[in-house]
Amino acid sequence: GIGAVRKRGIGYAGLAVFGGLGVAAAVSGRTGSVADAVPSLVAMAIAMVTLDLLGRAARHRPASSTVPAAAAARPGRRRFLGLTLAAGAAAAAAGLVGRKLQSSTSAVADRARRVLPKPAKALAAAPAGVGAEGLDVVTPFFTPNSAFYRIDTALVVPRIDASTWSMSVKGLVDKPLSFSYDDLLARTLVERDITLTCVSNEVGGQLMGNARWVGVPLRELLEEAGMQAGATQVVGRSVDGWTSGFPTAAVLDGRDALVAVAMNGEALPFAHGYPARLIVPGLYGYVSATKWLSSIELTTLEAFDAYWVPRGYSKEAPIKMASRIDVPRGLATVPPGRTAVAGIAWAQRTGIAKVELQIDGGEWAEAELADEQSIDTWRQWHYAWEATSGRHEIAVRSTDKNGQLQVEKRTAPLPNGATGWHSIIVLVSGS
Repeated sequence: GIGAVRKRGIGYAGLAVFGGLGVAAAVSGRTGSVADAVPSLVAMAIAMVTLDLLGRAARHRPASSTVPAAAAARPGRRRFLGLTLAAGAAAAAAGLVGRKLQSSTSAVADRARRVLPKPAKALAAAPAGVGAEGLDVVTPFFTPNSAFYRIDTALVVPRIDASTWSMSVKGLVDKPLSFSYDDLLARTLVERDITLTCVSNEVGGQLMGNARWVGVPLRELLEEAGMQAGATQVVGRSVDGWTSGFPTAAVLDGRDALVAVAMNGEALPFAHGYPARLIVPGLYGYVSATKWLSSIELTTLEAFDAYWVPRGYSKEAPIKMASRIDVPRGLATVPPGRTAVAGIAWAQRTGIAKVELQIDGGEWAEAELADEQSIDTWRQWHYAWEATSGRHEIAVRSTDKNGQLQVEKRTAPLPNGATGWHSIIVLVSGS
């Protein structure tokens, strides 16, 4: 900078040297390309413009020769200092953004190179019978990752480099533990089919999905840490500070609670929690499904309220039995004659035993159930309806394996999940 005030070319030459070093470093690696030189070239150009502005400010003098030298220096000095502070602030901001982008880029590269080990307890392919045969328009049994619902509080999806990530198990345990991503992958991995449901899901809503998950049984990690007798709540913490909380009984009652690392045959997508997340069958996501997991803490139900509890949601939230009509869509127009009515039903931890349909308030007729893959997944159903011309209302309800009928009364999702029978209006026209 001092040299540039005397002779501008000195400053440009110095910046060119530093920019050249940046370019050389960027393109010389094994994966380097010409495109990798662009940030260094842009930075060099911005630095030269900044140097020029600061140099002009440092040399600035008022036009009038009658102004004393000391007074003449003050405006120039103020302008110079102002530009310097602005340039410094801009550089700091650019550095933070650059580090964020670099972290994001390295995380993408890290995930892309990961080859996950095969689960020791892999599942066979889901049999054809779990789907409603011949009805291509029905919701698929497995939800593609790209179509899986996403509900969280993150304004920007965290992109975490798994090579630097770790997860701790702490709190009311005899031996606090810490696991790297490679530590988790080296453990015995299991594969499970589990449906997730958001507490915000309205009657007939789409905020749910079914996937094949691979992960480490949560119970094994807690037992290895030595879960103490007084621990009654498991708190999951995300890297962005979000928390969930659920009773320890949900880990000890035999359900397949997982620290999941894979979803539908690939490493977790960033939007769904890479590198690791919690999956607890039978509990709404807001109390259990921590994405971007950073720690698991054992505490008591009285000692801690997770993120959504102070905001009006219930502390405990088992998923409620429900059913949904997917075909035909509400207000659809269909021709008269035999028409397929189909959808899904779920009663996690119990299983669906029966689904019934009602047309225009008449008698309930039993639908045909597809095969059951697991009590922790949704179950598809279909019904052959002889449609007649006119406007018709179709309603659906389900019954679980304990003989419990789905609640008819409509309630809002707040505070612990919606209830009510789903119904649609269908228009039948034509000959």
